[in-house]
Amino acid sequence: MKVLVVGSGGREHALLWKAAQSPLVERLYAAPGNAGMAELAELVPWNGEVEALADWALKEGMDLTLVGPEAPLVEGIADAFQERGLKIFGPTQKAAMIEGSKAFAKALMERYGIPTARHRTFQDPLLALEYLEEVGVPIVVKDSGLAAGKGVTVAFDLHTAKQAVANILNRAEGGEVVIEEYLEGEEATVLALTDGKTILPLLPSQDHKRLLDGDQGPMTGGMGAIAPYPMDPATLKAVEERILRPLLEGLEAEGVVYRGVVYAGLMLTKEGPKVLEFNARFGDPEAQALLPLLENDLVELALRVAEGRLAGTRLSWKEGASACVVLAAPGYPESPKKGIPLHLPEPPEGVLLFHAGTRREEGRLVSAGGRVLNVVGLGATLEEALERAYGFIPRIGFPGAVYRKDIGARALKAST
Repeated sequence: MKVLVVGSGGREHALLWKAAQSPLVERLYAAPGNAGMAELAELVPWNGEVEALADWALKEGMDLTLVGPEAPLVEGIADAFQERGLKIFGPTQKAAMIEGSKAFAKALMERYGIPTARHRTFQDPLLALEYLEEVGVPIVVKDSGLAAGKGVTVAFDLHTAKQAVANILNRAEGGEVVIEEYLEGEEATVLALTDGKTILPLLPSQDHKRLLDGDQGPMTGGMGAIAPYPMDPATLKAVEERILRPLLEGLEAEGVVYRGVVYAGLMLTKEGPKVLEFNARFGDPEAQALLPLLENDLVELALRVAEGRLAGTRLSWKEGASACVVLAAPGYPESPKKGIPLHLPEPPEGVLLFHAGTRREEGRLVSAGGRVLNVVGLGATLEEALERAYGFIPRIGFPGAVYRKDIGARALKAST
């Protein structure tokens, strides 16, 4: 088979790495890819135009396409490929609205009784500010549209909340803001493969969204992740029965069949799991922690999803744990420095290195984005996985690299 991976980050490098292990694969392609992905696949220049990529895939005879990032899904890449008779792993444009519009997702959760935070949606800044005065803080302010994981403000004072509303609604092109109650508890992620009928939850994982240790600093696209997160079976069952199944059945009732990965970002509250957000794709960096533990053939699974043949499939997982630590460029997330020379030694046993924002420049490897590298440690326990990841980082030549030193600390505490 000819398999194409769409995207250029650490998640896509992990998808490509996993796809490369499939005996079904003859040739791999990545659009646009990165310097690390170039070692596994032929890179396809791509400017983000979904119709052009679909035309290329048809001409070159791609047998299967795996979509990493949310933007092309929300733009309708799955629809464009399907219209040409091409198989693609990823939801249609309508289905991807669960991520493309938080207002849409919230309304859907309301209609089908999916537990989430109480919320209101606004397009008028004055009404939004009046509502903030009425409800007070703590409060959560979210950009309804795509914001690459950086559109959420958890405000503990009214000034911060009002500033977040102004930043979203006072743009020239307008905007939409979702203001929701602040939920207390532990955050976790449950990703699931689905063909619209069958739901196969992956191992629970946990992302670390803030830039600095102790969950301080600005929101980022994710600074690290661990898997499995210690979630008790009853909670995982509740996620499947009260969140994932009602979501898919609700979409189907509205004429939308969801095929791909559904991402449930959760707060584990005293009343049970509640949805913080839905995403329409693998999490980044959760995918980098999960895929090395998956024993199944990813390409075979993706084909089953794309063809609606997931019934009867069982997922199998390696024993042990995984920890991903993200190395970001100085200045991330606001203004990351690019063009920093990188020196990458060969990782030892039990360590994987996925490229995120990298490129080749005159034969040298340099940084080309905010999140630059992902170091993944694997071990019999989470402690061992973390030791391996953090033990390798000092050997990497990346001047000024920004990374958290406390990835997995909360999960370790939760499991003791």
